[in-house]
Amino acid sequence: MTDRALRSIAIIGGGTAGWMAAAALAHVLGTRNVAITLIESEEIGTVGVGEATIPPIQAFNALLGIDEDAFVAATMGSFKLGIEFVDWLRPGARYFHPFGVYGTDVGAVPFEGLWHRLRAVGDAASLDAYSICAAAAQDGRFMRPLTDGGNTPLHRIGYAYHFDASLYARFLRRHAEATGVVRREGRVVDVAVRGADGFVETVTLASGERIAADLFVDCSGFRALLLGETLGTGYEDWSRWLPNDRAVAVPSAPVGPPTPYTRSTARAAGWQWRIPLQHRTGNGYVFASGHLSEDEAIATLLASLDGEPLAEPRALRFRTGRRDAFWVKNCVGLGLSSGFLEPLESTSIHLIQAGIARLLEMLPTRDFEAADIRRYNRLMIAEYDSIRDFIILHFHATQRDDTPYWDHVRTMAVPETLAERIRIYQATGRVFREADDLFTKTSWLAVMDGQGLCANGFDPLAASLSADEARTRLARMAAVTAAAATRMPPHEQFIARHCARSIA
Repeated sequence: MTDRALRSIAIIGGGTAGWMAAAALAHVLGTRNVAITLIESEEIGTVGVGEATIPPIQAFNALLGIDEDAFVAATMGSFKLGIEFVDWLRPGARYFHPFGVYGTDVGAVPFEGLWHRLRAVGDAASLDAYSICAAAAQDGRFMRPLTDGGNTPLHRIGYAYHFDASLYARFLRRHAEATGVVRREGRVVDVAVRGADGFVETVTLASGERIAADLFVDCSGFRALLLGETLGTGYEDWSRWLPNDRAVAVPSAPVGPPTPYTRSTARAAGWQWRIPLQHRTGNGYVFASGHLSEDEAIATLLASLDGEPLAEPRALRFRTGRRDAFWVKNCVGLGLSSGFLEPLESTSIHLIQAGIARLLEMLPTRDFEAADIRRYNRLMIAEYDSIRDFIILHFHATQRDDTPYWDHVRTMAVPETLAERIRIYQATGRVFREADDLFTKTSWLAVMDGQGLCANGFDPLAASLSADEARTRLARMAAVTAAAATRMPPHEQFIARHCARSIA
C-alpha cells in the first residue's frame, strides 16, 4: 500500500482562527511527519476585539492540554454563565439566556412540559428560578461544577469565558510553536494552482518566498484569499434575514468587578455588546447601515459606556452569510473566510472549533477523497444554518415596533426551518435539539420565552403527574437552585484566587 498521508499543511492567516488551527493540528498530528507552516503578516490587522465564547471551547482547550487557570490569566479573561438580553422584547424588558439546564426532567416528563402546564395557571416561577447559572449570574457568583458524584445544581454549572482575542491568539501561538509549528512572516501576493485539477499548489510571499503544501487552510479573514478569490467559491448572503452589516467597537475602563455574563442591549438599529474582562470592558454596536450611519452608531456607543473609553472606536464591515462550500479541492476555510454570523450568541470561535474538529475527523490523504469533502461540507452547512435560525429568532420574535429597523425584522418572512420550530412551540411549548444542533433545549426555551413567544398548550406528557405533584416538584427545584447559588463565591473572588490577570 502506497503511503498517501499528508506531508505538509500551510495555514494562510493568523489571528484566532489561524492559531487555533495550528495548535490543534500540531497537537493531534504532530510535526515530525507533517510539516505545519502558518503564514501571517504584521501589515494585516486582525479583528481581535474582546471575545465571548460558549461552553464547547472547554473541550478545545482540554484537547490541547491547556490549564484553564493559566489560560484565563494569560488572556485577562473572566467567566461566563450566559447572556443577559436587555430591551429585546420591548424597551424596559430583560431576560437571561443561561448555560447548563433548567430544572430536571421527571422521568419521561420534560421539565419544560411541567413548567408550561403550571405557568398557564400561575403556579410556576420565572425560568431563571430553575437555572443555577441564571441565579448565580444575578448575584455575581461563579464556581466550576462539582465533580464528586453528587446530584445538586452545583454539579450542572455550564460556563464559558470572556477573553482578549489578541491575547488568546498569542497564547495559542506560543503553544503551537512549542509543538513545532513554523511561522512565516509575510503577505501573500500570489497563489498558484495546478493546471491539471485546479488544486492550490503554492503561495508566494511579498519577499519572493514560495511555500508549497498538500493541504491549505484559509484563515485570511473576510478576504478569503484562497477559498473565495482563488477558487471562486460562492457566498450565500443572509442579509434579508440578518440585515446588520456594520459594527463599531471600543474598549472601556472597568467600573467594578467583572460580571459573570455577557450583556446584549437592543438599540434603534441593532444591538450593543458588553464583554467584561479583568483589565477592561469590550463594547460594540452591531447595526444595519441602511438604518443608521456610522457616526450615529459611534455616538450611541460612546454615550452608553459605563467606563471611560480606552481607545478610538474601530469600524468593521461585514456581510452575514456563508460560503457555498467550506472545503474545495485541497483548501479548507476557517473563521471569517468561510462565513460570518454576527456575534449575538458568541458563536464565532465555536464555528472555528467545529471546522477544525470535523477536519480532523475527515482528515484527508493526498488523494482528497470526494466523499470526505462532501460530508464535511454537508455537516458544516447544517451547523451554520441551524445557528442562523437561532440568531434570527432573537430579532424576529419581538414586540418592538418603535423604529423602521425593528418593524422590518419583526414582520419579515423567516426560513421555514425556524418557522416550524416556532409553530411547534406555540402549540405545545415543546423545544427540541435535532442531531448535532449546537443550541440545546435550554437555549431555545430561554430565547423563545424571553422574546415573548407564547405556548397555547403544554406537552401531553406533563399531564401524567397530578397537579399537586407537579407543583411540589417545581417548588423543590426552585428552592434547591436558590440554595445552591448561595454556596458559590463571588466571581471576582474566584478569579483572584485562581486566575488573576497576567501580562506574560
